[in-house]
Amino acid sequence: MREKRKILYIASSFGHLASFHQPYLRWFVQQGCEVHAAAGGTPCTLEGVSRLIPLPLEKRMSSPRNLTAARTLRRLIREEHYDFVSLHTSLAAFFARLALLTMKDRPVVMNTVHGYLFDRATPLPKRLVLLSAERLTAPVTDWLLTMNRQDAAIAQQYRLGKHLCATRGMGIDTAHFTPPDGAGKAQMRAQLGLDADAVVLVYAAEFSGRKSQSTLIQAMPKLPDDTVLLLPGRGDKLEECKALAEQLGVAPRVRFPGFVQNMKAYYQAADLCVSSSRSEGLPFNIMEAMACGLPVIASDVKGHQDLVEPGVTGLLYPFGDADAFSGAVHRLGDPQRRRTMGQAARQAVLPFDIQPVFAELTGLYRQAAGLSE
Repeated sequence: MREKRKILYIASSFGHLASFHQPYLRWFVQQGCEVHAAAGGTPCTLEGVSRLIPLPLEKRMSSPRNLTAARTLRRLIREEHYDFVSLHTSLAAFFARLALLTMKDRPVVMNTVHGYLFDRATPLPKRLVLLSAERLTAPVTDWLLTMNRQDAAIAQQYRLGKHLCATRGMGIDTAHFTPPDGAGKAQMRAQLGLDADAVVLVYAAEFSGRKSQSTLIQAMPKLPDDTVLLLPGRGDKLEECKALAEQLGVAPRVRFPGFVQNMKAYYQAADLCVSSSRSEGLPFNIMEAMACGLPVIASDVKGHQDLVEPGVTGLLYPFGDADAFSGAVHRLGDPQRRRTMGQAARQAVLPFDIQPVFAELTGLYRQAAGLSE
């Protein structure tokens, strides 16, 4: 066995690895490992990673380019003789494991589920297709890490991996994401051009069908004129959402700042964190907002259900129901109630801090990758 262990990280985009996995990539390097990363999108600097491998991944599952990515990975893994492969995001994880299905002397594979793209409410045909993909690749899933109760139950029921581990996500920095004082909030609002008396809602997410920002925009005509909706992010549905805001006459109250590097400023300027997502794993945007002392109004789906305690840290509403969402915003119209819920939200999210989660995950990585203490 080589002294230096060789690790391969795989995800649908390099941006995902840069945003959520940098501390863990550094940790592997500190353990004396050689770390490579393969992903779709534009390669970016990943501290400690000695090789970046672009993959022609596309979000459409049926795209021939994804099979090309699988062949690329199969050849790469054969040539490099990795000891451990860490998989992230559903699309990349499926095609990587597809590449490994018939490979002899393959590396140890750990799939971290950032949210299965199906649940009990998913239409049966789609659920069967996605579940079949997971069952097909289960034989090469040595370790399976889940982040919410529903995904853990699915993994256990269908035996989608050999070693099943329920985790608390990837961890957030609660020392960085903190509630502002009154002066701090006023300063953030001034910097972002927000009125001091506005009721500010924030939802940071990629613009996609699954994130469903259109539900929030459809609710805006039913909300008071002092309500402002901030929608940081970019994606395929961005222009469609802008057009919808214009059509409904709420464009002045719906802001699209694009990709935002410093989300802390937006959370500290806001009154409520909101989400309209169809499904989640354990969403960073919700946890970071809670750490900043924001109550949450979110769709009643997996991932959200694991973070939001209705009536205590926020409210849940039926997915896709713009009327129910606007009703929930009205229910949290009292600033004191929002403050009380925000304080409870901050306390509820502390167990998801990066320090305890990092210790938990690196312990699993050490065991799975065969690293010495």
